[in-house]
Amino acid sequence: MSLTLRNWVSRWFLKAGLNPWTEPKPGHGVHRRPLPTPQRTMINPEILDNIEKRFADITTEMSDPSVATDPKKMALLGREHTSLRTIVEEVRLYRKNVDEISDLKELLTIEDDEEMIQMAKAELSELESTLPKKEEDLRLMLIPKNPEDAKDAIIEVRAGTGGDEAALFAGDLFRLYSRIAENKGWKIELMNTSQGTKGGFKEIVFGVSGPDAFGTMKYESGVHRVQRVPATESSGRIHTSAATVAVLPEAEDVDVDIHANDLKIDVYRSSGPGGQSVNTTDSAVRITHIPTGLVVTCQDEKSQHKNKDKALRVLRSRLYELKLAEIQAERSEARRSQVSSGDRSAKIRTYNWPQGRVTDHRLEGDEKNHALEKVMNGDLDDILKALRTAENADRLANM
Repeated sequence: MSLTLRNWVSRWFLKAGLNPWTEPKPGHGVHRRPLPTPQRTMINPEILDNIEKRFADITTEMSDPSVATDPKKMALLGREHTSLRTIVEEVRLYRKNVDEISDLKELLTIEDDEEMIQMAKAELSELESTLPKKEEDLRLMLIPKNPEDAKDAIIEVRAGTGGDEAALFAGDLFRLYSRIAENKGWKIELMNTSQGTKGGFKEIVFGVSGPDAFGTMKYESGVHRVQRVPATESSGRIHTSAATVAVLPEAEDVDVDIHANDLKIDVYRSSGPGGQSVNTTDSAVRITHIPTGLVVTCQDEKSQHKNKDKALRVLRSRLYELKLAEIQAERSEARRSQVSSGDRSAKIRTYNWPQGRVTDHRLEGDEKNHALEKVMNGDLDDILKALRTAENADRLANM
């Protein structure tokens, strides 16, 4: 609102014994002026009240000495507090906008000065034109976020059907993800590799550390198919091969309890392609989680201690994924999102080398096909943005 009009409105309200510019204290039960008559479905004010109240409650709870001595609870509250802070800031800006619109509409009902009426109408028009976009942005922010999205990720790429060509393709996917990490300033840490006989990887497991690493990369889980003439093919025939990708949220100590009595730990000499020994000491580690039967190996480090630490990180993340799957099963969701972000058996993407095209089978229309060279150079932003938008739209429709 312009300074001149703001001053005029202030004088009008002050004459009536009111001060419309006093900032209300955040929290539940705050008295607010009536919202303007909506021309569309507006955000329920009670939802916004509850968000502000929850943020205030968490802030108070985190200052409690008894909570400060509980690392697990403090970590959970800290994550929620961080995720709510930005939302609360947007809520307050949105409500300020709504209140100003209400003030201007009320002003127009009592003002008889033509100049002030024109100024008020201009201000009102500007505010009302920006409100729908602010509402839509706020609605998207109000979609409950997956708490795992902010975590680091552990990615497992395995060669599928196609023999040596599948292993080469698994290597291509690793290079693709390495370029994405480099572009975003993330850190990649190798955890375990099993090399293919003619290059690439039969299996490669690596960690990705950085802001929203899991939330960004989770859409890569599934079957990736490649169509091309393999380097190993002498007749020039196009082959179809595949690799599977699993993206796990990296679990923290507070997420999963692993008891030493539940582990069977074996050590052995690491091996390379063809089975030849790489080290002369028993540095490779195999950890079996007895209750679930999960087995994790790590042999990339020369230090047995480092290999054990990495294997435990992978095991913890796999157990965390099982825990999350059990929770989701218990909730018995009526239907699953059309955007698959975790089904490893789903064919999600085809990389067609002869046609220079990448097709993501979860998308439709113009968003479905993308330039192969651009994608393989690490530019997945358009695909990931489209998948995230589709997921948010689906969740928003079910709120």
